[in-house]
Amino acid sequence: MNLISKQPNTGTTIFTVMSKLASEHEALNLSQGFPNFDCSPKLSELVNHYLKKGMNQYAPMAGIQSLREIIAQKVSDLYQVNYHPDSEVTVVSGATEALYAAITAIVHQGDEVILLEPCYDSYTPAITLNGGIPVYVTLTPENEYKIDWEIVKSKITEKTKLIILNTPHNPTGTVLSEEDLNRLADIVKDTNIFLIGDEVYEHIIFDGLSHWSLLRNPVLKERSFICGSFGKTFHVTGWKVGYCLAPKQLSEEFRKVHQWLTFSTVTPIQYALADFLQEPENYLSIPKFYQEKRDKFLACIQDSRFTFTPAKGSFFQCVNYEKITVENDYDLAIRLTKEIGVASIPVSVFYHRKNDFKILRFCFAKDDETLEKAGERLSKL
Repeated sequence: MNLISKQPNTGTTIFTVMSKLASEHEALNLSQGFPNFDCSPKLSELVNHYLKKGMNQYAPMAGIQSLREIIAQKVSDLYQVNYHPDSEVTVVSGATEALYAAITAIVHQGDEVILLEPCYDSYTPAITLNGGIPVYVTLTPENEYKIDWEIVKSKITEKTKLIILNTPHNPTGTVLSEEDLNRLADIVKDTNIFLIGDEVYEHIIFDGLSHWSLLRNPVLKERSFICGSFGKTFHVTGWKVGYCLAPKQLSEEFRKVHQWLTFSTVTPIQYALADFLQEPENYLSIPKFYQEKRDKFLACIQDSRFTFTPAKGSFFQCVNYEKITVENDYDLAIRLTKEIGVASIPVSVFYHRKNDFKILRFCFAKDDETLEKAGERLSKL
């Protein structure tokens, strides 16, 4: 039997590789982006309540009504932007599904998609599986990963169909500004270019900064799919529940894809989240919580030979190790996992050419004991 792979160059993701290695060597796992602490007991109690109440059958394809309504209300309260819960809010099985469905809804054979790298590893496969062509704009630590919008503009051709942006950004921890949105709006207005905003770390933003979602700019909103995640916000990445906000016409195409991917998302958890979101403090408290985690981790490595700029958002901190070794980042990440018992992610994996800027990414969504132990080990290098 002759099987021709659609992804011949795709292997196991770096996140699976590093988590498996961390487990084998009993290392502190600061690689894959998930917390090692539990969610609010109240949220767990709500799930249990709806399980026992018998809310265990298929949810509506677009999500239960009460959850879609509270998502729309939350967006209106935070950003003064309105989405209709019936036709413009869709609940999905994780933001990765939302990203794939949005890309599939838009990208046709030969369409070009602009990616700002380093970028999340699901973007490129989703594009190529749909016959699209990734076009990369490379951001570098020398420029603090700032976007040169003139370079972005220069990449646009008559084949450009989509631009994907991520804020707060994984892996670099940078965030878009209002000026960034304005520059992007100037580029895409009067074009047929669509946008995807990967905004799963919406509430994990620090130092009093505002989250500048694409939906806050009217020119961008009308052509954008905004992908969000409850897993990241409420420390429940294993639940795989997210959502997509998009204007009615875009949502219609999005749902056509969504219905063939997962059709619907786990029912009792949707009801629990709908109740939990009724209290805004449950998400408004998240920036302070994670800023304390970031500051704790940075304090634990302040006497090390790593250099860093504090992350502005997400629950990842990138560090430069040039004062420690000249090894490439992948080899170093493997060695540190095996030899000192701290797992990280080499940032080169987020570039299509595996650019090595001597940067490792650590996840600080961990309890204080884990962060302290990791800091102690890293400071001995």
